[in-house]
Order: sequence, then C-alpha cells, then structure tokens
Amino acid sequence: MAYADQQMSGNKVVSIVIVALIHVAVGYLLISGLAISAAKKIIERVDTFNVEEPPPPPEEPDEPPPEQPQETAPPPPVAPPPPINIAPQPPQIQTQREIPPPSPPALVLPPPAPAAPPAPPPPPSQARGVQPRNQSRWVQRIIEDYPSRALRQEEEGTVGVRVTVGADGRVAACSVTSSSGSSILDDAACRSMQRYARFEPALNDAGNPISGNWSTRITYQIR
Repeated sequence: MAYADQQMSGNKVVSIVIVALIHVAVGYLLISGLAISAAKKIIERVDTFNVEEPPPPPEEPDEPPPEQPQETAPPPPVAPPPPINIAPQPPQIQTQREIPPPSPPALVLPPPAPAAPPAPPPPPSQARGVQPRNQSRWVQRIIEDYPSRALRQEEEGTVGVRVTVGADGRVAACSVTSSSGSSILDDAACRSMQRYARFEPALNDAGNPISGNWSTRITYQIR
C-alpha cells in the first residue's frame, strides 16, 4: 500500500508539471502573437512620419600629442682617484764632505748717467771798439784851429795822438805818441782832440758802453 501511494503521488507531480508547461507555452504563444501584432501597428505608424536626421556633431579639434618627457642624460661616470704610492722609507740624504767656496757676489754696474744736454750756445758777442762819430767834421775844425804862435813861427808837422774815450763818447785823456817837432803843435793837437772830437763808445760782450782807446795822426800845414 505504501509503495502504491508513493507511485501515485509521483505521477501526480509529473502530470502537474506537464500541465504547467503547457500553460506556459500557451501563454507565451499568446503574448508573442499580441506583441507581433502591436509591433506591426507601430511600424506602420512610424512609416507615415518623415524623420529628420539630426545634424552631425561638430568635429572635435585634434588634441596636441602629449609631450614626451625628456630623457635626462645619466651622470658621467666618476673615475676612482688614482692610488697614492706611499714610500715605505724616506729618501736618503746625501751629505757632501767638501763645501765649495761661496761664489763671488755678482758685480752690478750702475747704469750710466744720462748725458747732460748740451749747453745752449752763448749769445753773439756785441763787443766793439771805439768808433769816431762825424770824424770829417771835427778833423776839419782841428786843422782850422791852427795855433797862431805856430803860424807866426811857420811851424808845420804831423802829431800822433792816443786818446781815451769814456762811456759817454767824449775824450777823457790824450797823449802824444809821435811828436811833430814842435811843442806848440803837440799841445794844440791834444787840446783840440779833447775839445772837438766825438766818438761812439766801445761796447762789451753784452752791448754795454765802456771806456776804450783810439789813436790817430793830425797834420798841421800852412797854406
């Protein structure tokens, strides 16, 4: 009895499942048929309208390419410092038994002194001797001043005289260098020279007037 009850209950379950599947299939067919008809109506309505296509969207500007990162050069390799050779022993010091004599000090000659500039040439000398002034005039006056005593005695002759001319050009002193043989004529010659003779005085190197000497001869002759 129990086995029979179990078999009957299993059959019921199978039958219930089959019936449920049949209902599902029938519902699906109904729903799919209605959906197909509704879709056809919507398509017909949609075909009756002019659908305007929207304008295409504006083209986006090209984006610049992304900047590539610059590659940094690797740092140069650092060379290791050269090895330092440390001498195991200090260098040997060589001693010299004989000390050479010291070298003589260098002879330093001072530079020659610059040559002195040549002395400027001295100015030209302005020195000169005594020169007679208007000689022909005063010589004529001396001859005309014939001593009256010598005329009476008819004494004639030539007297040589030497005069000292001062800085003012006048005769300061007179001496007879050669006599005429008549003391009257000799004295008259020096006296007339001091009275009538005029000179340009002598000058030194600087051109200053100084005293000077001058010599001449005076001839007395009765005409």
